[in-house]
Amino acid sequence: MGQEELNHIHVIGDRVLVKPRKESERTDSGLYLPPGIREKEKVQYGYVVKSGPGYPIPTSLDVEEEWKPEKDKINYLPLQVQEGDLAVFLQNGSYEVQYKCDKFYIVPQSSILMIERDESLLP
Repeated sequence: MGQEELNHIHVIGDRVLVKPRKESERTDSGLYLPPGIREKEKVQYGYVVKSGPGYPIPTSLDVEEEWKPEKDKINYLPLQVQEGDLAVFLQNGSYEVQYKCDKFYIVPQSSILMIERDESLLP
């Protein structure tokens, strides 16, 4: 799936769109697992494709700022994750979705346990 197709997706709030990482069918000890076994584990790995704007912060409506457009009155506390991060997340807190024949998870940031970020890839 190309970046242009992903530009049509907008993630809401504190949620993150994660593409699952391809797992080997063989375990570290050499056993081959049937398809679907790794998908049932409680902890999953995947790459962050998109993230929402964050947690909405209530704003004080000052009388002198009534002229501001509504979109300028909303503030967000940004999320810690960034596009390209490898996320380790709880599957119980996530939702599996199919989009154009690709499998993704929609994960709230509270279900992400840790991330791995390659700083050399960031601008």
